Order: sequence, then C-alpha cells, then structure tokens
Amino acid sequence: MKEFPIPLVALGPGTQVEDEKLDYVHMPKDMDTYRPPVLPEPEDLVGRDAARAVLGQVLVLLNRTAERGPGGQVSLTTLPAQDLRLINQIMGEGEVSALVREEDGALEVHIQEAVLAGVWRLMTLRTVDGERTMIDDVIEVGPVPALLRAMAVDDVWPQGEMPHWAGPLPPNVQNAPLLVEEIRDQVAGWKPGQVPHVVNLTLLPVTPEDIGFLDHHLGTGRVLMLSRGYGNCRISNTRLSNCWRVVYYNSMDKVILNTVEVVDMPEVAMAAPEDLRDSHERLLDVMTYLEQA
Repeated sequence: MKEFPIPLVALGPGTQVEDEKLDYVHMPKDMDTYRPPVLPEPEDLVGRDAARAVLGQVLVLLNRTAERGPGGQVSLTTLPAQDLRLINQIMGEGEVSALVREEDGALEVHIQEAVLAGVWRLMTLRTVDGERTMIDDVIEVGPVPALLRAMAVDDVWPQGEMPHWAGPLPPNVQNAPLLVEEIRDQVAGWKPGQVPHVVNLTLLPVTPEDIGFLDHHLGTGRVLMLSRGYGNCRISNTRLSNCWRVVYYNSMDKVILNTVEVVDMPEVAMAAPEDLRDSHERLLDVMTYLEQA
C-alpha cells in the first residue's frame, strides 16, 4: 500500500511570516487519473479460477451498488497466493487511503481504494509483542467503507463528556469559542439529507491558538483518510456526531483550505454513483479479457 504522508497538525491563517514581496500559494499541478491495470499474458492466467470468481462477485456488487443498492464484501483470506497476486495487479491503488486504529495501537485497519472507484481493500492487522499479523483481508464495494461510518458514530462523546471551557480564555484565543458554539448548534440540528454546513477557517480571522482550541473542543476520532485526487486532502472525524475536519494541501504540503464540515460523510471521501458505474464498465472489460484468455 502507499505510504500515508498526512501532516498531523493543520495550521490556519496567521502561521506564515509576511514578506514585503507578493508570494502566491502554489496550487496543485498534477491530478490522479484512471490508468487501466497492466494485465498478465494469457498463459499466466491459466488456472486462476479463484481470482475470476472474486472479480465476478465484485462485478455483481458494483452493478447493484451503482443502482443505489447495498454494498457488500468479498473475502480474500483463503485465496491462493497466485490468485491473490492477480487480484492485487488488477485492483491497483487509487486516490483514497484510510486508517482506523484502536487507541492502544494493537488493532488497525488499513483501507486503500482500488483504481476502480468505489472498490476498497480492507486489511486488518493485529500487533502482539511487536509482531504484526494480518487477521482479515477483504474487498468492499460501496461509496465509502461501512467501517468508517460505524467508527465515526462510535467515537461520538457520550452525554456529559463533551469538554466545556470555564474561566478566562487562553492567550491569543479570540474567535474559537463562537465557532465552537456555531458548530455544536449545527450538529444538534443536523438531519439526514440536508446540505453540508461548512465552516471555512481559511477565510476567518483565527489564530493558531484558535485552531488548537477548536480542535480540542471538537475532539479527534479514530478515522483518518487521505484523498490524492488533486493535491492532498486530509479527512478526520471529530468526537461530535456528523462533524468532520477536512483540510486541503497543495503539492508543497501547504494548507490551502481548512474547514469543518457538518455532514454524515464528506463528499470528497466518497465514490459517486457515476464513479461506480464507470468502475463496473472498466471491470467488465477486464473480465472480458480474462475470459478470452
């Protein structure tokens, strides 16, 4: 899987030293696009019936999910090594990665989108006495893995555990308390299907201390995603229901957009229905080649 080079601290306006000269932010220059997988020669496909069966199941799930049906999973744990290599070659690595980690670090799930949008690889690893062992390996089809939604729900603070500030504010904290109240009001009134409420911190007069105060009061969950579609986008869940931190970086790892989104799942993290339909057509082409071979 690709490395996960996500900056752990998202800084907002006021963090750069101002010069007398005009210095423009470098915008992203490269965009990831679909590249068809390099398929093996026909003679290398002989006997790869288990891999064909897995791809057939993925094709069915893509067709169903593109029509707004439920997604599903296909297990790879019992796949022979040569069939698994063929699956890896066809799936490749797409734009979106995610990591879900338990607080003690003993259990973590690495998630990688395939080159086929809406097709995800989930590998569950357990660490015992410094030794890492894979305990599950599946392909999941859907707009976003169900685990990410479930963990975001599970991370929500129980009643009474949400932090509240009493007394004088810390130095240089100015506008964050008002933003915290605005976000909490939006979270309390959020209903499924409504338009996302976006707080654009990049355009607001906030200090680095404001950002720290805000993140402390929103909390940080266990879901961490990175989308590489155009530059990098870091997505993490907060400890509030349906509340996410979404930060965009350019190719120089400079923050160009820093937001809080009140929504069930940020759109940038999900595969759209048309993406799933495209993936179905592309995998159908691959299956046709495999059958002819």
